[in-house]
Amino acid sequence: MFEWNNSYAIGIASIDAQHRTLFDLSAKLHQAMSAGQGKAAVGPILERLLQYTQAHFAHEERLMRIHDYPDFVAHKAQHDALTKQVADFSAKFKSGQGAITVQLLQFLKNWLVNHIKGTDMKYVPHLAAKAVA
Repeated sequence: MFEWNNSYAIGIASIDAQHRTLFDLSAKLHQAMSAGQGKAAVGPILERLLQYTQAHFAHEERLMRIHDYPDFVAHKAQHDALTKQVADFSAKFKSGQGAITVQLLQFLKNWLVNHIKGTDMKYVPHLAAKAVA
């Protein structure tokens, strides 16, 4: 379900490495859920995914700010929305009010793929022109 392939590469090494890690963490979450592992196993994976997503977004946003990416505000709004959704889900899961479902995993996958291939690809020409590699 969460398998990295080169069609997701944007050509900026640090961001591509982080995207691969996001796919890997999502795959671990899927594997833990599929194996029926309990909250004690799934919870830390979900928390790591949330923390890593926040660090990744901060890195992307820093590059966009430094290089005056003109669509920064809209891109950051997407980051903020996803972070809030995942944080809300994580809080519900920790409190026992939510469960990891196939629908949530599908949402994560669709978001990763659509964000990378859509929104992230939009900043590539701008950052490439600034020699960000």
